[in-house]
Amino acid sequence: MADGIATATIAALAIGGVIVRPFGLAEWIFATLGALLLVVLGLLPPGEALAGVASGSDVYLFLAGMMLLAEIARREGLFDHLARRAARAAAGSPVRLFVLVYLVGTLVTVFLSNDATAVVLTPAVIAVTRAAKVADPIPYLLICAFVANAASFVLPISNPANIVVFGEAMPPLGAWLARFALPSAAAIVVTFAMLLLLTRRRLGETVAIPGETVRLPSGGRIAACGLALAVVALLAASALGADLGLPTALAGLATLVLVAIGEGRSRLAALRGVSWSTLVLVAGLFVIVRALDRIGLQDQLVAALHGLADRTGAFAAPIAGAVTAVLTNLTNNLPLGLVAGGVVKAAHVLPEITGAVLVGIDLGPNVSVTGSLATILWLLALRREGIRYGALAFLRIGLAVTLPALALALAALML
Repeated sequence: MADGIATATIAALAIGGVIVRPFGLAEWIFATLGALLLVVLGLLPPGEALAGVASGSDVYLFLAGMMLLAEIARREGLFDHLARRAARAAAGSPVRLFVLVYLVGTLVTVFLSNDATAVVLTPAVIAVTRAAKVADPIPYLLICAFVANAASFVLPISNPANIVVFGEAMPPLGAWLARFALPSAAAIVVTFAMLLLLTRRRLGETVAIPGETVRLPSGGRIAACGLALAVVALLAASALGADLGLPTALAGLATLVLVAIGEGRSRLAALRGVSWSTLVLVAGLFVIVRALDRIGLQDQLVAALHGLADRTGAFAAPIAGAVTAVLTNLTNNLPLGLVAGGVVKAAHVLPEITGAVLVGIDLGPNVSVTGSLATILWLLALRREGIRYGALAFLRIGLAVTLPALALALAALML
């Protein structure tokens, strides 16, 4: 009993540190300290901790590959080139530029995942706003954070959490689309409408139209091919039911090598642009979840889910989705997704409940700035460019955008 209380306390403090970041310390420090404390105090055997770290190998490879691709694209001028094209296509209209960014963000999320949107699209949008001489880039940058989660359940590959939740019970693509197409459309459309409504006054009257774009250098063209290769690899892996991490990492490494060959000089400096501390953060969270499993958290949640289904009947699914959405913002959707995947599998619940839990994990995190790994990656991308955005400001917009989007998505799921 005492060990269980100690484990839960350390886990809560570690996750709280990730969310609040006291003293301005990086998120990975709290996750790592929490994992180390669990081992040092004998609450989690070292072998179990190592098994927890190893269980996240596919996620590490996926994130590393995407961050490497993004860094290569940034260094080779691909983002700046595309930014000037997007700014010209907006033809001076800030609303048109807003729509263009949102459409691109949706496509990137659907085919490359929500984490890729945070890692790949955010620096590109920063370049767009600079090319268009936008006075306030925040409305456009908020798109990267919100669409990353709003569009993350269009396809199984749109969010690694989808695979975590369903595991071996992943529905075929046709069945997936039949179940999630309408909820996804609701989430995407409502999120767009609310974001535009809330930020319209900050967009200004006009944006600058850049001059003619110059030819993209060979390194940039190779980087574009690398991103296209990643899309093909992810779609193929999803169709074959294979892991997503290794194909993504290989696409990143292949792009790095090809750019070096094409440019005739080393591009190893791009490896320094990868946020390796993010992988440490993820590893720490995997260890913490492993410890929570050992104290019987899954069994308790399975019992609670069965009780909810018995008491509320047809309303169990939307209630489960709403509760999951709240919990994602209290814990982060990565550890919660790991826990929820085991719970719905062990509980043998109806597909409607599993689907609602997935919607809660994917869309729910849009309320807070630390609700999802994608939003944390978005924050890191902003900090790298010297841009700050406060947690309270995000919370105010997050509540206004996410509550109606979540309600309509869950309602659509029940149709």
